Amino acid sequence: MEESTKRIAERFQCRYTVFKKGTAPEPVEQAYRRALKAGRMEGFYPAIFLLDEYAVEWLEEVVSQDYDRDEIIANCGDNGKEILEERYQEYMEDLELDEEGQEDFIGNETEGEVLHHFIGYCSFSDGNLEADVLLLELPVRHPWEIIGCLPMGGWNECPGPEEMISICKYWYEKYQAIPAVFTHDVMEFYAPAGLNGADSLEAAKEHYAFCVDRVDQGTRTYKLSELAAGLEGSDVWYFWWD
Repeated sequence: MEESTKRIAERFQCRYTVFKKGTAPEPVEQAYRRALKAGRMEGFYPAIFLLDEYAVEWLEEVVSQDYDRDEIIANCGDNGKEILEERYQEYMEDLELDEEGQEDFIGNETEGEVLHHFIGYCSFSDGNLEADVLLLELPVRHPWEIIGCLPMGGWNECPGPEEMISICKYWYEKYQAIPAVFTHDVMEFYAPAGLNGADSLEAAKEHYAFCVDRVDQGTRTYKLSELAAGLEGSDVWYFWWD
């Protein structure tokens, strides 16, 4: 275990489990699902945090700024849907797509990548843990409040923490999706109910609004319908901001 791992873990002031760099990833996901079940009874939500050097630097910078977790949570609005709609419209305007161009961007793909397992903490070289991983048992009442403890975002095209917590609240209420995995540039949700009966294309538009790279770098055809097709069978949602 890296020396910084224990130091970072103790800052969260909650129970945690450490999974060491280079070990197999399966035990992390298994432990997460057990913790999620236990947390519903014990009053916490689990979150997985990959402690690579960039994440450690980011978290220490956040802590040094003395951010107010309770204030971020208290300011959570019920405007997550509106935030995503505005972001999607802005991206369409930036791409200068008329109605025909938007239809072409949507496409008519019927196959897409289906995700059932977390991958954000896995090394591309051997599939093992890229760095030490923390499984945190965060003492929050609602899953969107995890963002108050891990205030990710606010750089590149990633929504800021205040917007992100509202989006996470909206997604939990609509899809039962829970923010689960955090790295310095990846976020994954666990969505055991899938799309919870919602339209897959509308969900894909929301995912694109949240993270354009989900389509621009995460699909084969660069079509929104490919993402939608994959979401229909997925219970893990993956986002990466380049």
